[in-house]
Amino acid sequence: MPKSKILYVEDEPFLAKIVKESLESRDFEVHLLTDGRGVLAAADTFGPDLCLLDVMLPHRDGYALAQDLRRARPHLPIIFLTAKSQTEDVLKGFDSGGNDFLRKPFSLEELIARIHNLLNLAGPKNAAPQAATFIGKYEFAPHRYELKLGTETRKLSHREAELIKIFADHQNRIINRKDILMRVWNDDSFFNSRNLDVYITKLRHYFKDDPSVQIISIKNVGYHFLVESTPN
Repeated sequence: MPKSKILYVEDEPFLAKIVKESLESRDFEVHLLTDGRGVLAAADTFGPDLCLLDVMLPHRDGYALAQDLRRARPHLPIIFLTAKSQTEDVLKGFDSGGNDFLRKPFSLEELIARIHNLLNLAGPKNAAPQAATFIGKYEFAPHRYELKLGTETRKLSHREAELIKIFADHQNRIINRKDILMRVWNDDSFFNSRNLDVYITKLRHYFKDDPSVQIISIKNVGYHFLVESTPN
């Protein structure tokens, strides 16, 4: 079985050495870069299954790199490793295309668990793309990270697409809030719960042009994703 490939971008030599050796000891193949230059080229030649990105890097920061990678490789899982811990930093990381956010100093065991989780969610490289589905008048294409209404197409972040996929799979059903947090963030902490609130507000805005689609909050439970059928 081929090894999973990790593209790792970190400018702290001591940390980089420890993480790289630890991942290699767990049978990952690791390509290490120490600054923001050459990341896209390395992604093309190395073909990573997942990317670990420091935020504060020479020449190009991790947020900008994540945006570049997301455009070039829409399905590549990205984990930010950073000392930044403010709410706005984390939200910026998710909005720029990150799938997960791990604060320094971190446990190597936790990092490896998060890597395995994202790789499992991503599925095999050659899996068939998920088919587009209709949500009211909207067409949702998870494999393209797009939500389309008529001639208007909205590009989605990875996190937005994950959440819409959950709702699309649970049309006209109540979804437990904790289940969403564990599936998308792998953690139901207070901080991630507030992140979910932000995303729910955004998704309600995205669906506002079709009144038949509603995300209804159920207090102390979760959400009812209501998609009313419309007459032909």
